[in-house]
Amino acid sequence: MELVALVDPDGTPVGSATRARVRAEGLWHACAAIVVTSLDGRRLYVHRRTDTKDVYPGLYDPTCGGVVAAGETPDECARRELAEELGVTAPLTPLFRSRFVDGTIRYVAHVYLARSDGPFHHQSEEVAWGGWVDVAEVRRLVADPDWPVVPDGRELVRMWFDGGGPRFRDGGW
Repeated sequence: MELVALVDPDGTPVGSATRARVRAEGLWHACAAIVVTSLDGRRLYVHRRTDTKDVYPGLYDPTCGGVVAAGETPDECARRELAEELGVTAPLTPLFRSRFVDGTIRYVAHVYLARSDGPFHHQSEEVAWGGWVDVAEVRRLVADPDWPVVPDGRELVRMWFDGGGPRFRDGGW
């Protein structure tokens, strides 16, 4: 039984609960989200979630990541999720923390940057498709309300583009 790290709205750890309970009761929890750029900083890795995901199935995501397990740090979670979902290891740079709320989904996101040119090996249960998208195109897509993207990925990448993390320009860093 997987236990998820619970936090208060400020991100202070307050215990743990099963993933099922977190979902059913809308409990505040911790997540890691990783923005993956190419080594030259000109492209973002975007993937489409499988249609079997319990949250936001079939939508595009400009981040990878997941819930922080009980007893795990956000840094450990980010490394684990990057390796599990995309099959890569890369140095992680912490960017910022942010609250995310969408109905009963409530979490504190620990957002990281990873730079890698791959190769990527998708976790088949999580990722239906993945590929590089130019930064300018991702900017355009996250601003488009009709793009079928996960709400948290849209919000976190927008925050990053808007200076929530290091300044990012369309031509790279």
